Amino acid sequence: MSSLTAIVLGVAAGTVFTAFHSAQGPQLGLPQMIQSRAQFGYRGVLIICAIVVFSLVGFNMFNQMLGAEALDMTVGVKADGLWYFLISGLAVLLAIFGYHWIHTTQKWLTLLFLLTFGVFTVAVIVTSGLDAHQLSFGDFTWTSFLVQFGAAAAYALGWAPYVSDYSRYLPPQTSPAKALWYTYGGVFAGATWLMALGALLAAMFSKASPLEAVKQAADQILPGSGYWLLLAALPGLVAVITVNIYAAAMELITMADSVKPIRPTRTVRVVACLLIAAAAFVGSLVSTGDFLNNFSSFLVVLLYVLVPWTSVNLVDYYFVRRGQYAIREIFTPGGLYRNWGWRGLTAYGAGIVAMIPFAVTVWYTGFIAQALGGADIAIFAGLIVSAIVYILLGRTLDLDHEREVAMRSRENYDEEAVLFRRASKP
Repeated sequence: MSSLTAIVLGVAAGTVFTAFHSAQGPQLGLPQMIQSRAQFGYRGVLIICAIVVFSLVGFNMFNQMLGAEALDMTVGVKADGLWYFLISGLAVLLAIFGYHWIHTTQKWLTLLFLLTFGVFTVAVIVTSGLDAHQLSFGDFTWTSFLVQFGAAAAYALGWAPYVSDYSRYLPPQTSPAKALWYTYGGVFAGATWLMALGALLAAMFSKASPLEAVKQAADQILPGSGYWLLLAALPGLVAVITVNIYAAAMELITMADSVKPIRPTRTVRVVACLLIAAAAFVGSLVSTGDFLNNFSSFLVVLLYVLVPWTSVNLVDYYFVRRGQYAIREIFTPGGLYRNWGWRGLTAYGAGIVAMIPFAVTVWYTGFIAQALGGADIAIFAGLIVSAIVYILLGRTLDLDHEREVAMRSRENYDEEAVLFRRASKP
């Protein structure tokens, strides 16, 4: 019960930020990191993009390893290198075909997943046989709770850097509230469901790996069904890897464009997708089982580095500039938003520094975290400090001048947004 509570609250908290980022997409028609130039500068956003690319490559390494493990268990042949290549190849091919193919594939895979894992979840709940102690808060500790809370929040927040890469294709007149709540509902329901299922299986099969627990639970319900359930999960893993490749390729193009302006042609997009897929493929080959074991620590570090960014971006959009941006200037080197947004970078750095004493990882634990018995509350420090610092520094912005520039370009806004959508859409 403690794990379930931590999962629900963690996903609920992390999804808040993802949903508010999603609401930006239809209004500006821009990828998330392109819009972040307004806070961090034309070239300053390179730092944030690099962090996002690193995190997405890490997620793809993890997903490839899971996929390879599932193939090992079902095919009966351990050939990780071959499985990585096949999984990565299918994912990058789908990513190159682009946005519409991704959506079409996801629709069918959603039905497949609901049919297989929906039935499996109900069956597991009915046959779980958990005792009263497991359904109580008898073993509750703040340290364990905050670790699970942070991992759940990190996963939900992990979609934030690129959620508007997809919502930006919605018509500009789309209600921000609808974009926000549809995103929130989807991420919250999906993440909570599968994390809770994972926690339940971990309680039932404490000595088994995650995939072994799935197979054992399915075979216990219906002998032989574990084999088919793992096979049914593989297309979903490929689809997630596809989305990450597509999004990371967008970040890579943004990084290159921040150094030297380039047109996002089909060739550029294909090369970017191939580079991202290759990075995850090579990373998976050279990694050991320790990566899978330490994935929770990876999620925690990801949360640490994303929290100050999301704080600065959302505070700027909703409280400082209030959604008023000069779109053309975002694409102008050294323009209205400068090459280096010292305010955003300073607030980001302040948030990172503020989290250090509270940080809890396998490599380092801050002195305040030690005093708290290992409880991790670093994200709250990062959110608050970055937000306060940016609001204070935002007072030095000449917002009246920015609004005048935005108003002068307003007549071209719709045309520019449509042209950008078309230019960057595979």
